[in-house]
Amino acid sequence: MSKLTLQQLESHLWESANILRGSIDSSDYKNYIFGLLFLKRLNDVFVETAKRIEVEEGDDYGWYDRDEHQFFVPERARWSHVQSLTQDIGDAINKAFEALEEENSSLQGVLASIDFNDKEKLPDKLLLQLVQHFTSIDLSNENLSEPDMLGRAYEYLIKQFADDAGKKGGEFYTPSKVVELIVNLIKPEEGMRICDPTVGSGGMLIQSVDYIKSQNGNPRNLTLHGQERNLNTWAICKMNLLLHGLSDHRIEKGDTIREPKLTEDGELILYDRVIANPPFSLSNWGREEAESDEYGRFRFGIPPKDKGDLAFVQHMVATLNHMGKAGVVMPHGILFRGGAEGKIRQGLLEEDLVEAVVGLPSNLFYGTGIPASIIILNRNKDEDKKDKVFFIHGADDYQEGKNQNTLREQDITKIVDAFDKWEDVEKYCRAVSLDEIKENDYNLNIARYIDTTEEEEQIDVGQALKELQQLEEERNEIETTMYGYLKELGYGE
Repeated sequence: MSKLTLQQLESHLWESANILRGSIDSSDYKNYIFGLLFLKRLNDVFVETAKRIEVEEGDDYGWYDRDEHQFFVPERARWSHVQSLTQDIGDAINKAFEALEEENSSLQGVLASIDFNDKEKLPDKLLLQLVQHFTSIDLSNENLSEPDMLGRAYEYLIKQFADDAGKKGGEFYTPSKVVELIVNLIKPEEGMRICDPTVGSGGMLIQSVDYIKSQNGNPRNLTLHGQERNLNTWAICKMNLLLHGLSDHRIEKGDTIREPKLTEDGELILYDRVIANPPFSLSNWGREEAESDEYGRFRFGIPPKDKGDLAFVQHMVATLNHMGKAGVVMPHGILFRGGAEGKIRQGLLEEDLVEAVVGLPSNLFYGTGIPASIIILNRNKDEDKKDKVFFIHGADDYQEGKNQNTLREQDITKIVDAFDKWEDVEKYCRAVSLDEIKENDYNLNIARYIDTTEEEEQIDVGQALKELQQLEEERNEIETTMYGYLKELGYGE
């Protein structure tokens, strides 16, 4: 029998969104579909393992021995039970989620936030249709045509829901090509501790793992940490990592600036790589808490109360170990705004923490058309890169889209190659000394250091006059012909 392909799985999952369309708000689809997908996957792997043990050992202990399973699925959480019901299905799904959390401590809080027991939004008839739809696909390991297929299908869904949710999509999803670019710039390696302090749905951590695999590294001994303040997004992140087979991770709930949770013995945990796309220019970001911060994160200064960008940058710097690197997406304003932000920028530059500034095309992100930049921070610069910042003007290379622009593979390669070579290329990239930046009052606006203006085409005046004369002659000929026709028709003399 042929195995399930990624394309089949993706279209099946998208079809489940069509079943819900009209009943609930599109920005809420993801919670229900992700919940059912997760429940079905855990069930199918559990049943597969229990049946294998039954065949191999001639015993049924695989159905009740917890040690045999990564996730133990009790009877009331099994798909066969949910599938057998014709009424109060929402209540049964809620109870299945509760039972899974009770049996598996690593799922604590992941499924409890999804409420299926709302008969106004989700009547039994609709849920019956949804359950039948999921019953028709087998999500056991044996039936998947490639190992990380479920994780990839989940990423596909997250992207589709971000498209669907429009502006709200940016709260939990960063376009994957932007993530790929940052990961290729900071180059994580096996054995490292990697953190995303505004983790969203976990795409940056997952792409870090993918990068390490692509470099023939072993991602098994990685430490993956993150923090997310939106509870639904936190749950999506946990499911995303688990569906990618990344069970060894720590994702905390809560506000990174107001209450950093990734700590040990009252100190911030330090990382080899920190990667993030914090919310742009967040107002009400936690200034009051920052003023009395017990972790010493804001030693370069407190950002303005209506723009939290550099609070996240300083948090990231504070969580880098002495060899650590960070890549962060920031709005262009932090490169040149004065006041408190100018002072923070000066502090970061004087400590030689800024390695590169990469300008990105506009309209890449959900919910904002403003152009952004990637800042690379490094506590351990190579000797030849010390007291310098590398600027890359990547704003002109992209694929234009109807609602959003995207980075192409060639655009990513161009930026990464330039960064790796660290050589000046006219109108594209340049290494600038801190002395020159200091002369510019610590302004990091890319246009200050790279001439991004397009050269005006030189005009050959003689040739232009010749062309003009030719056009006038052609016009005279057409007028003569036109007057001839008008005369024949009886108009004019």
